[in-house]
This record gives sequence, structure tokens and C-alpha cells, in this order.
Amino acid sequence: QVQLVESGGGLVQAGGSLRLSCAASGSIFSIRTMGWYRQAPGKERELVATITSSGMTNYADSAKGRFTISRDNAKNTVYLQMNSLKPEDTAVYYCNAQGVVVAALHLEFWGQGTLVTVSS
Repeated sequence: QVQLVESGGGLVQAGGSLRLSCAASGSIFSIRTMGWYRQAPGKERELVATITSSGMTNYADSAKGRFTISRDNAKNTVYLQMNSLKPEDTAVYYCNAQGVVVAALHLEFWGQGTLVTVSS
């Protein structure tokens, strides 16, 4: 079975930085798109950033200029470098993998989430 394991969340002061990592493991042939979503208390889950296997990126407006998504295809790992963090970035951050090819099937998986708390 495929698992997405996130790490790197924690508590940081406003203006600080954090780097999230998410490693996909299992019988994976390839992954089309990996990304990060977040869900703040009382709000819906929202896109933060995605990256395709060819390196094409997409960012939410709130992340542009502050966050950088990157990926190591050989390791099936995606990273999110978050700089200039703001209290409104506080949320549970979820890793997502789409177009995961497993035994000729194309599947989608989610990580368990990692909490990012930004204090003012």
C-alpha cells in the first residue's frame, strides 16, 4: 500500500521559516503531481502549492513569493519551504499525491497532516 509521511511542522514565530517534507512509499511506479494543501480551524481545506513530475508549479496567491515547492522524483518526495510566515498561515498542512501509478492504476493519496503554528 502507498503511504505519504509528512514531517517538518511545528511552532514558529511570525517572520520565521519552516520546511515541510513528504515522502511517498510503497509500490509506486510514478507520481504525476504532488502538492500541499492546508486546513485552518473552522475553514475548508485549500490549495497551497503543487508540482508536477516535470517541475511545473502552481501556487495559491497567499503562497506566492513566500513559499517554494520542490520535488525529488527519485525519492518520491516533495518539499515546501515556507518563509516570512504569518499567523494566518497557521493550519494543518496535508501532503497530496495525484496520478500515483500503482499496478497500472492511477490513484490519489493524502498524508495524515502536520500542524504548523505561527505565533504573533
